[in-house]
Amino acid sequence: MMNILTNRHKALKSALGAPETGTRGRHSLHTQNVNVWMKTNTKRIEQALARLLPAANDDGTCLSEAMRYATLQGGKRTRALLTKAVGALNDTPASLLDEIGAAIEMMHACTLVHDDLPAMDDDVLRRGLPTVHVKFDEATAILVGDALQAHAFLTLTQLAIPAENRIALIQELARAVSTEGAAGGQAIDLAIVGKSVPLEHIIKMHAMKSGALVRASVRMGALCTVIDDTEHRELYDALDRYSAAIGLALQITDDILDATADTATLGKTAGKDAAAQKPTCASLMGINAARSLASDLFHEAETAIAPLGPRAEKLALLIALVAKQLS
Repeated sequence: MMNILTNRHKALKSALGAPETGTRGRHSLHTQNVNVWMKTNTKRIEQALARLLPAANDDGTCLSEAMRYATLQGGKRTRALLTKAVGALNDTPASLLDEIGAAIEMMHACTLVHDDLPAMDDDVLRRGLPTVHVKFDEATAILVGDALQAHAFLTLTQLAIPAENRIALIQELARAVSTEGAAGGQAIDLAIVGKSVPLEHIIKMHAMKSGALVRASVRMGALCTVIDDTEHRELYDALDRYSAAIGLALQITDDILDATADTATLGKTAGKDAAAQKPTCASLMGINAARSLASDLFHEAETAIAPLGPRAEKLALLIALVAKQLS
């Protein structure tokens, strides 16, 4: 994969983000503009979700209300922003990327709703609010996840792009939540509770459970206009290396914060992994070594997109956004 287990670097200033004032570093020069870009595009994604999700039911059920509750209660929208940042490489229309990003966020919400269920991670808080099965009930939560997954694919089928590109997007998202992705990763996660497993096993699980959807988010930003073929191999190689690194870094960051932050900061129950006897990168390596590995990954991601030049600036600064959580 990468030399992430044997070649550790010190925390890299470029990945962790320079101070926002008093420096002429590449990141700081453009931080204000990128912050505006992030706020603008986060708002656009929220608006697309509000428009594409079904309105409240008038049939006496709460399904649509619960779907909107699961999806519209905040969140960093990191995956959708990755899609938007990649789409910007090819000047893809913003409205098209909004809908693709919304589909990805629906699928992400689906995985969170199901992940929080009593039979899975059994969590009662998400983004500082009661989880869907607590707010409504367990049966509704199961249906919410099912419906969000269906609406994600439905959104992609209705995109105003050539059929070849729509099919590529649908395949990419389906793969990300299949036995090769989130579903398979969750199965491994459940199977290793209370067991002693090697670090490589945890990394594989993370690459499937959460990394696969990050990879899809990155690739889908390009697939809507540029098919993954021989002509565009260099672009997709760079994007795949970037997404593999940033996807694992996101999960390691989550592991570290679960062990070090409080519930109010996280917006979900802190210390869940340790309480449930779940092995993580942080528990196997220790917090400091996990931080070092995350720093290596931020550097790997930045190196991967360096050949793309200045047009990949937003992808580079999304690395700093994730890294800032550990600073």
